[in-house]
Amino acid sequence: MATKRSVTEASVRGRRVLVRVDFNVPLTPSGAVADDHRIVETLPTLKHLEAAGARTILVSHLGRPDGQRDPKLSLRPVVHRLSGYLGRPVPLADDIVGVHALEAAARLQNGDFLMLENVRFKPGEEANDPGFAAELARLGEVFVQDAFGTCHRAHASTVGVAKRLPTYAGFLVEHEVRELSRLVDAPEHPYVALLGGAKVADKLPLLTSLAGRADAILIGGALAFPFLHAQGADLGGTSVEAGLEEEVTRFLAAAKDAGTKVVLPQDLLYEVEGERDAKHAEVGSPAPPGVARDIGPRTRDLFYLTLAESKTVFWNGPLGLAEDFRFAAGTREVLAGLATVPGFHVAAGGDSARIASDLGVTNAFQYVSTGGGAALEFVQGVALPGLAVIPDA
Repeated sequence: MATKRSVTEASVRGRRVLVRVDFNVPLTPSGAVADDHRIVETLPTLKHLEAAGARTILVSHLGRPDGQRDPKLSLRPVVHRLSGYLGRPVPLADDIVGVHALEAAARLQNGDFLMLENVRFKPGEEANDPGFAAELARLGEVFVQDAFGTCHRAHASTVGVAKRLPTYAGFLVEHEVRELSRLVDAPEHPYVALLGGAKVADKLPLLTSLAGRADAILIGGALAFPFLHAQGADLGGTSVEAGLEEEVTRFLAAAKDAGTKVVLPQDLLYEVEGERDAKHAEVGSPAPPGVARDIGPRTRDLFYLTLAESKTVFWNGPLGLAEDFRFAAGTREVLAGLATVPGFHVAAGGDSARIASDLGVTNAFQYVSTGGGAALEFVQGVALPGLAVIPDA
């Protein structure tokens, strides 16, 4: 992908700089920040603006308030964590585009920061309402896009503002584009995609895009169930996404024609009601009266043998119910094996970064993306509207 105009090219001293960040971070039951990876990754851009004398106004969303103010989704805990990293208090405006926000922005001095309240409290955000975008743009003189995780959304704070102000890419966005482009433009082969998780219908476009580009696709987790079901496997009481038989069969045929090897589980671990330990069964044999929760040891070995020959690996989604210790071994052992394989390995999408951290296997990856759906669409080769509006360098 073409290099985007960088924040380093922007004249920011003494100017109000509106920065879209992605601080949509998980919270603990008590409302504290549970994982601050996305906050940390934005710090290089924020510290650059601070040193350059910008008057920085941060825009983010948190959760899905659906255009309504929800105190549980306030950015207050995020501001608390960010203030600690910046070593200075970051005030939180209690609105987004109202009088209080305008007054707070006007009070900023060179090097100061201001955080606006959750931008999705306003219905105009997700609707990309021109009036709301214009109000938001009034707060700044320059716009910096550093929220890669929202670049696949044509929202007011990602596209609407960018059409009204001089726009630049922040360091996080630059880094994401540079690293993920290595999977799209010219990946070193053999290129292997390791895919798990659920929501098969949502991931079929990704799978289809990889046919002919990846040398092998390893499929685990609930993502594998429709494929196994289509091949007549007994999965016991496992829930299988319905209505996908034709699409799954079509994908397998397309992958075969394109020369991409698709590897499915050969054995599974089942959760059986009333029994503490997982039950093991080979695919093709009668399943226990339970629910499939993880790939089995034969599949782990099979996946590793393919990964061991790779030069490039893209991972998205757990290979089992990784939050349950009984069914975490598939994901943990495969990724631990990947850590011993030389090459360029990327983790992206959804909760993949958190899962890798929880299982202690982040060392398997040379790059961990902050993007969920944005990273998956980028890897598919889809043009992201939040990137398209940033001028090329």
